[in-house]
Amino acid sequence: MTIENIKFNSDGLVPAIVQDAVSKEVLTLAYMNEESLQKSIDTRETWFYSRSRQELWHKGATSGNTQKIVSMAYDCDADSLVVKVEPQGPACHTGAYSCFNEIILGENKQNDNRFAIINELEEVIAKREAEMPEGAYTTYLFDKGVDKILKKVGEEAGEVIIAAKNRDHDELKWEVADLLYHVLVLLREQKLPLDDVLSVLKERHSS
Repeated sequence: MTIENIKFNSDGLVPAIVQDAVSKEVLTLAYMNEESLQKSIDTRETWFYSRSRQELWHKGATSGNTQKIVSMAYDCDADSLVVKVEPQGPACHTGAYSCFNEIILGENKQNDNRFAIINELEEVIAKREAEMPEGAYTTYLFDKGVDKILKKVGEEAGEVIIAAKNRDHDELKWEVADLLYHVLVLLREQKLPLDDVLSVLKERHSS
């Protein structure tokens, strides 16, 4: 990617859609000028141009909620950007994980996709890591760190084995659900997208 390819608007700006590289959720829409775009590329952290203050700003410079850039791409018209990041905290100035929280259409996220709950759970875990709400179990896991998360994954795997050996379907479904949840927390802590795991399964299936 070279800046020379980007078509800045009449104000010298280009919109940048910032997306969580792990959960895939859109976090915010901001604007970059040539200087902030170059700084973003050089530092691998997001820099934007504030239209209200008419100055550059480094995301997280005061809050600590920086965004580590994983990848950056521009569209077919070269007049907008998608920036995939690893957020170090909430993206929104309100303290929310994402700026996009007001529903206009599609209020019920459940649909005919029986795996939709996995996507929703992945998003919730990402929000918990960013916002760290007090009293939430997921917050507790992230606060304790990878050793605690790994311990829970091991414990839940053992519980799955016991439930299966006992031929107890009610117990088994609960324990598998617990294991899946803790594995998703582990993937988030490791900054490994679930999509990467699914890609491995797809490759194995096709080979």
